[in-house]
Amino acid sequence: MGGRFLLMVLAAALLGGCVGRTQLTGSAKLQVVDASSMPAPTRNDLFASDRPYLIGPFDKLKIDVFGIPELSTKEVQTDASGRISFPLAGTIEAAGHTPGEVETLLEQRLRERFIRDPQVTVNLMETVSQVITVDGQVREPGLYPVIGRMTLMRAVATAKGTTEFAKLDDVVIFRTVNGQKMAALYNLKAIRQGAYDDPEVFANDVVVVGDSPARRLFKDILTSSSLLIGPLVVLLQNL
Repeated sequence: MGGRFLLMVLAAALLGGCVGRTQLTGSAKLQVVDASSMPAPTRNDLFASDRPYLIGPFDKLKIDVFGIPELSTKEVQTDASGRISFPLAGTIEAAGHTPGEVETLLEQRLRERFIRDPQVTVNLMETVSQVITVDGQVREPGLYPVIGRMTLMRAVATAKGTTEFAKLDDVVIFRTVNGQKMAALYNLKAIRQGAYDDPEVFANDVVVVGDSPARRLFKDILTSSSLLIGPLVVLLQNL
C-alpha cells in the first residue's frame, strides 16, 4: 500500500509540474493544459456547418426518385445497424455515409434493376444520433452512434472490445473544443481499477486504442506509468 501511494504521489508531482507550461517542438507542438479532464465540445463544435453529416442508426430519411411516383416521397428509418430497405434496391448500408453517398448507392442499385439513369435525392428528416470514430486495437474499428451519454469504456465496448494484445494504457481521444484541436491520453487499466473516472465521449470524437502515431505524440512528456492518477490533456498545433 505504501509503495503504491508513493508511486501515485510521484506521478502527481510529475504531472503537476507539466500542467499549463510544457511546450514541445517538432512536427507538432503540444501544450499541456490540464491533467484531470478534457472540456466538452461546444454546440458549434458538434454541429459545425462545414462538417458533413454521417447517417446513423434510427435516423429518418426522405428519398425521392425523379420521374417515378412509386419511388418518390418515401420516408424510411435506418435500423439499429444503420441499414435501410428500399423498393427494388433492397438493403443498403447507410450508417457512416452522407446523404449524398446514399444517393449514389441507391442509384447504382436501381440501375442494376433496369431503371435507366435513376436520379435519387436523399434528405435527412430527423436524426437521433451523432457518431464517434473508434480505431486502433479494437475488434471492430469504425463509426458508432452516440445515443445518450457515452463514456470511453462504453465506446470501446461498442467496437466489440479490445484485441487480445491491445495496449490498454495507450488510449487517445481527439476532440475539437471552441475550434481548438485537443487530445487526451488515457489508461483503460487505471479506469477499470477505479483510479480515475471513465471520461465521457461526444459526437465527432476520435478514439484510438493502442500504440500508434497518436500515442507517440505524448512520448516526450511522460511515461504511461504516470497515467495511474488521471489523463494527460494537450492542445495540438500544426497538425
